[in-house]
Amino acid sequence: MFNKLITSCLLLSVISLTAVAQDEEKPAPIGDVVKDGSYAFGVNIMNNLKSQGIELDLQAFMKGISDSSSDKVEKTDQELQAAFLAFQQVLQKMAAEKASKAGENNEKEGEAFLAANAKKEGVKVTKSGLQYKVIKAGEGASPKPTSKVTTHYEGKLINGKVFDSSYKRGAPATFGVNQVIAGWTEALQLMKEGDQWELYIPSNLAYGERGAGADIGPHSTLIFKIELIKVDD
Repeated sequence: MFNKLITSCLLLSVISLTAVAQDEEKPAPIGDVVKDGSYAFGVNIMNNLKSQGIELDLQAFMKGISDSSSDKVEKTDQELQAAFLAFQQVLQKMAAEKASKAGENNEKEGEAFLAANAKKEGVKVTKSGLQYKVIKAGEGASPKPTSKVTTHYEGKLINGKVFDSSYKRGAPATFGVNQVIAGWTEALQLMKEGDQWELYIPSNLAYGERGAGADIGPHSTLIFKIELIKVDD
């Protein structure tokens, strides 16, 4: 596992450095390649570790590199593995605490947003807590739980950050009504073909405490603009 972490950092460094090199018009002086390259590796490795929230004891880290390069490692492979596993547990605990705090903040902000939003003109609230606003009314059929639908949509957080958009991809998405988050499943069955709605989805009807990907944190309230293009039973 220890070797995998270092290997991953090195690979990320190579990829990053290669991308930068491709953008450069002039190569670095030959005499400085090893020195500058070594420095760049160090910067990239540390940046990659920081991006993952990994904080190191730099003095011990540099000693480990120095000892390894001179074949004077003071610990056995077994001891190194045990140390790394213990460090992993610390990192996992820190990550869990960070996610828990973020989730609490997201939940509070989401509740405040929904409470204020529910009072806005045109916003309707269902028994589940789902909120929606009709932007354009269609006259087609409504989907059933077993239907497939084709939609255009844009999803964003309550801070306005867009995390997904079929419009940006240039093509609508087709999927089963029961193959999406609960807020979508409920809303789609209330919509008609041709409808355009804006949904305001509480976290318990979205991705809940687990969140989704890098952009949707735990307990995030989501906003979707949905255009129901086609219903297939």
